[in-house]
Amino acid sequence: MSGHVPVLLREVVEALNPRDGARYVDGTFGAGGYTAGLLDRADCEVIAIDRDPDAVTAGQALAQRYAPRLRLVEGRFGDMAELLSAEGVSEVDGVTLDLGVSSMQFDRPERGFSFRASGPLDMRMEKRGPSAADLVNDGEESELADIFWRYGEERRSRRVARSIVERRREGRIETTGELAEIVRRAVGPSAKDESDPATRVFQALRIAVNDELGELERGLAAAESVLAPGGRLAVVSFHSLEDRAVKEFVRARSGRTPAPSRHAPPVAQARTPTLRDLTRRPVVPTDTEVAANPRARSARLRVAEKIGGAA
Repeated sequence: MSGHVPVLLREVVEALNPRDGARYVDGTFGAGGYTAGLLDRADCEVIAIDRDPDAVTAGQALAQRYAPRLRLVEGRFGDMAELLSAEGVSEVDGVTLDLGVSSMQFDRPERGFSFRASGPLDMRMEKRGPSAADLVNDGEESELADIFWRYGEERRSRRVARSIVERRREGRIETTGELAEIVRRAVGPSAKDESDPATRVFQALRIAVNDELGELERGLAAAESVLAPGGRLAVVSFHSLEDRAVKEFVRARSGRTPAPSRHAPPVAQARTPTLRDLTRRPVVPTDTEVAANPRARSARLRVAEKIGGAA
């Protein structure tokens, strides 16, 4: 699995409780960690989805290893119902989503997700459409400030946006290293125990470029629609915007009124509850897992169960 360590793997597999003959969806295949965990636990079938063509290509070896129990599909998990229908599947017994950027994307400078090593300012999960460079160089100052505030919760969003607009008068900003330096100068130094000052802006750009919160909203609704009664949804998120969206969706579908959020559109409350919330408090990694895999530090797992009836 290319050195990728799936976060909360044991907890996700236990939450879905795979059984022989059942069918599951891994909506964010990545390096196949959750998929392999499910297939190893029971004689079940997994339909794995990923929007990144590199992940689908790299996953062919795993698909051959688990053939015919693993089907690998390129696409967005927000289109889950349509993708499953094309595979002749209308109902599944569990869905898992591991949100955000994968280790393989993050660790490859040429994909442009990280500023640890300078690379092209890209960030496109599907490797097509407008890139982060297009957004940074062509976006209005007010639009950039709004993105940094809404999706990165960057308190100095206006200052960062102004600095970017001033800098791009000298020429296009093309690399992650260039952008990171602009942001650092605008934000100022961080405390020793805080993340790099550019972290929030890079997160915000990645979310905007890939429409991650919109995709999450569509993916949660799609998962609800394809789950069989008693089927479970397990979602691992890595920052507060994702976790809040998942929590509010499950609350609404379980009959509880969700708190309003300035980051996402309101979630319609189900007339009749369709999901049972199994994690009023999110499951978090153990200290042992965080020590072995620091990227697990901010992970949160929420689990819900389909009650029955049409979503």
